[in-house]
Amino acid sequence: MEDVDRSGFDTAGYGGRSPEDGPPIDRIESVFAVYEIRQEAEQLVYYGDPLMHPERVMRELWPAFHEHGYEAELEARHGEYVLVAEPATVGIDGIPWTNLVLLIATVVSTLFAGAFWYQIDPFADPTAIVHAWPFTAAILGVLGVHEMGHYVMSRYHQVDASLPYFIPVPTLIGTMGAVIKMKGRMPDRKALFDIGVAGPLAGLVATISVTVIGLHLPPVTVDPALLQNPDAIRIELGYPPLLELLAAGFDQPLYRNDPTRGVNPVVIGAWVGMFVTFLNLIPVGQLDGGHILRAMVGEYQETIAALVPGALLALAGYLYYFQEYSLNTVFVWILWGLLTMLFASMGPATPIRDERLDPGRFVLGIVTFGLGLLCFMPIPVMIVG
Repeated sequence: MEDVDRSGFDTAGYGGRSPEDGPPIDRIESVFAVYEIRQEAEQLVYYGDPLMHPERVMRELWPAFHEHGYEAELEARHGEYVLVAEPATVGIDGIPWTNLVLLIATVVSTLFAGAFWYQIDPFADPTAIVHAWPFTAAILGVLGVHEMGHYVMSRYHQVDASLPYFIPVPTLIGTMGAVIKMKGRMPDRKALFDIGVAGPLAGLVATISVTVIGLHLPPVTVDPALLQNPDAIRIELGYPPLLELLAAGFDQPLYRNDPTRGVNPVVIGAWVGMFVTFLNLIPVGQLDGGHILRAMVGEYQETIAALVPGALLALAGYLYYFQEYSLNTVFVWILWGLLTMLFASMGPATPIRDERLDPGRFVLGIVTFGLGLLCFMPIPVMIVG
């Protein structure tokens, strides 16, 4: 590490980066009076004094650093203001081994979970789980397309983001979903909106396609002996309005009143896509709905987000006390009430430039939230027995 005073900017001994690679010093000093520059690894660190409010300093300087290939943050270190500029990377750097390993693990876990939906015993014949591949394809398809919607739009707006990380967990569907990691700052509300809305809309397109395919596939037949077993556990799924509408539109039964027959497991994959869409569109914190609403209404988003946990916990209380559903059945809304409380406390993403969103995107945001409501179901899962 080498110190550089503001009068000379000597770059001797630097690696591939130097202050000359960043914005012109006079551009920086128009809002941030620099008295020392250091290079720490690949970072350029500017010590100085803000000439205006720190948030305004970042609004002024972030575009300049971004144009020169840096992500910039204003920090406080030992009582001093420090402007830290780090080289921005957008795209894939090398083979994403972690993503690949998690993907393979999720393929295995969803095959295992899918076997049960196909009435296959994976413990009796582990190799038979390969017959559950349509379920796995449906699950990974709707989740992967959702996350790739975010990723593609992040690349479009030059915001650094990772490839999707799938989460293998031994649940009813074999996964807890997928996520991407946003590494870069949001330049403006348009980028925040576009990246937030791209996932749910892309995921819904995939979900509707999977639904239509699944509705036309043969149903699964349940062994009547299992139904007569008093120790047997039966899982009943609630159907969201969007699934009901598609089933009615294509005149395909959902076998709601026939315990010996069930929808093809590919439809279960589509059900997952709809439920994930609704959960992601809850307008709190860093969820997709939080991004979209923050871009639409600005700082009012935090006021709205503060009401969400109470609404979900009230829904759980209503279903438990007035509809007399079991605690196991309503626990999903208790859990999400607590999770949204945590997400809301963490706050939303804040764009660098916070100008008002254009009317076209505002209308699209309303439509997207409307589509999310079509994916809502008061009782997602009920375990009987």
